[in-house]
Amino acid sequence: MTDLPQTLVYKILSAPDYAAAKALGYSKTALDEGDGYVHLSTREQVQETLSLHYPGQTEVRLLEYVVEHFSGEVRWEESRGGKLFPHLYSTLRLDAAKRMWVLQNNTAGIPILPDSIDG
Repeated sequence: MTDLPQTLVYKILSAPDYAAAKALGYSKTALDEGDGYVHLSTREQVQETLSLHYPGQTEVRLLEYVVEHFSGEVRWEESRGGKLFPHLYSTLRLDAAKRMWVLQNNTAGIPILPDSIDG
């Protein structure tokens, strides 16, 4: 039997958003609630998202998900710079994450991706 390819996407949570998600069991950020979907990034997009929206923040969490495991709809919609970003129109449960990291910051205070993300 051959394994089917999996599409990996990532959710970034600030320390307060992660604490709230841990208490609820699912992600519920103000941005996601306001926009009506869960903002996600691809592997290629996630560092830029961290650089733009999370500088100076510590204890930022990065959660990895498999799109094919979602029960809700994922739409690839145009966003920053005309790029297609994955948006989940459903609840994003913490226990559905394949992996999770607490990110370290570089010397400029930007959270950086862990070396193990590609392994």
